[in-house]
Amino acid sequence: MRRILTTLMILLVVIVTGLSALVLLVNPNDFRDYLVRQVADRSGYQLQLDGPLRWHVWPQLSILSGRMTLTEPGAGAPLVKADNMRLDVALIPLLSHQLKVNQVMLKGAVIELTPATEAVKNSAAPVAPRENTLPQAPDDRGWSFDIAKLKVSDSVLVFQHESDEQVTVRDINLQMVQDEHYQADVDFSGRINRDQRDLNLSFNAKVNAGDFPHVLTANFSQLNWQLQGADLPAQGIAGQASLQAEWQEDQKRLSFSQLQLTANDSTLAGSGSVTLDDKPQWQLDLHSDKLNLDNLLSQANPVANSTVSQQSQTRQQRPVIADSVKQPDYSSLRAFTAALKLQVGQILWRGMNFTDVNVQATNSYGLLTLSELHGKLDGGTLSLPGSLDARQDKPLSAFEPKLDNIQIGTLLKAFDYGINLTGKLSLTGEFEGGKIDADSFRRSWQGQAKLSLLDSRAEGLNFQQLVQQAVERSTNVKAKENLDSATRLDEFTSSLTLNNGIMSLSDMNGKSAMMALGGQGSLDLVKEEGDMRFNVRVLDGWQGESKLIDTLKNTAIPLRVYGKWDALNYSLQVDQVLRKQLQSEARNRLKAWADKNQDSQSGKDLKKLLDKL
Repeated sequence: MRRILTTLMILLVVIVTGLSALVLLVNPNDFRDYLVRQVADRSGYQLQLDGPLRWHVWPQLSILSGRMTLTEPGAGAPLVKADNMRLDVALIPLLSHQLKVNQVMLKGAVIELTPATEAVKNSAAPVAPRENTLPQAPDDRGWSFDIAKLKVSDSVLVFQHESDEQVTVRDINLQMVQDEHYQADVDFSGRINRDQRDLNLSFNAKVNAGDFPHVLTANFSQLNWQLQGADLPAQGIAGQASLQAEWQEDQKRLSFSQLQLTANDSTLAGSGSVTLDDKPQWQLDLHSDKLNLDNLLSQANPVANSTVSQQSQTRQQRPVIADSVKQPDYSSLRAFTAALKLQVGQILWRGMNFTDVNVQATNSYGLLTLSELHGKLDGGTLSLPGSLDARQDKPLSAFEPKLDNIQIGTLLKAFDYGINLTGKLSLTGEFEGGKIDADSFRRSWQGQAKLSLLDSRAEGLNFQQLVQQAVERSTNVKAKENLDSATRLDEFTSSLTLNNGIMSLSDMNGKSAMMALGGQGSLDLVKEEGDMRFNVRVLDGWQGESKLIDTLKNTAIPLRVYGKWDALNYSLQVDQVLRKQLQSEARNRLKAWADKNQDSQSGKDLKKLLDKL
């Protein structure tokens, strides 16, 4: 044991002696010009080191600098600036006049990727051939230069493209390890705060910089993210992702493939690219097994289910996102072009479960065209092609919906309409308006459509029962007992017109084995009230046989239903109809008697009287 301790002490003395000698014999400031020149030759960047360089020997032999900046050629502001920089160097190469930098460490750095920090190219300068600017072997200049590791901690990144708003990434911690073939392993974590929202992001990736700056590729094997803040679900949005990305400098094109992303319980996969011109050009081809928009959007239907309803009642009001200049609706669409293909197996939105959804859309500087928006819902299908023109300050939307056997009760519940109606809805129409949201549709959209309902059931009022009960009170006719509180129709058709919140229904026709009806009316979607006028013929449900029952089967009874949707009133004109029917029957009988006795004086007098009536 004593021998081992003695050996260790000898080694320690040798190391301390060697380091002390190195500190005494080698001045780190001799490397200043060399470092600046090497950075300029290899990357074109201008490195500026303020203050003297000094040694730091424990626990790692390092060169410490004061304030440093790194600037692109011709740029108006530094790309990187830090109060201090540490270069971890290897000891043995120094003895043979080689500077091997094992790791560069920046702490509290500010990295700015903005138009002010971009390089300014001389238009008159000759164009260099496209080749790798990173030499494969160091030049013999008395010293050699190599960097294997880069570490950035507690730093800030500021990103801005052209005149767009700045994006700031804080609390950056970056660790990069690079081999001689410019293959690097990168670990990153940071936090983005914008519009009262926080995005925490971390990833590790394998980066190929062998052809940098012309091409840079990266394989993100594990990316974790969490988004919280204003105008988001209370639990926030979190998930993981993996993808392969490539940056092409000549085309200013960023592309990705093999995307696998999760967001809460939603998934997304596919590929895409963006070309960063003055106005970016996007190409996206995506698919998903499930998108739960109710769990991703704070504006989801608050009464889609009881759980969501309870959450919405206890959720505190979020602060309003401050904005000094109010932008026109959808004005951000003017800043780019895009082509999107999206296939989704299942979409949950406002409590509705859509399946087999296909979307094809393009945007051309504010003109958004949905050439295809097709899916299935509750055993039916729907198609919603249309367009949104946001090139002017006032947007204009136009859609041509086509629904086939969609459960109308699902739609009414999803958009909070207090009408208790079920049935399979088919609709074909054309609608136009401004903003695309449920409230604007209620208030300011216009359009027209043809609709039909199969196997409909309207709860609250049984038209057949209302007519029969009124007839029983006015005559001796009896009806079969009916405890159903709903109006049922096998088929119902109507024409629909929407005008700034007023939905008018005309040419209404409905029938079932029990009754038939027609009529017209209107619904106020904003005040949630209506005024509907029906003509109802009860075809079955009577007891016994009589001429009056036969008459009632062929007589349309006027029925008016009006008022608030949750407190409807009705008016039924059975007495007037029966009175007119009795008068008509009496007139016919008197006319028949007068015709039979037309030769008598009394018959002639009665005929004259009937003619005057």
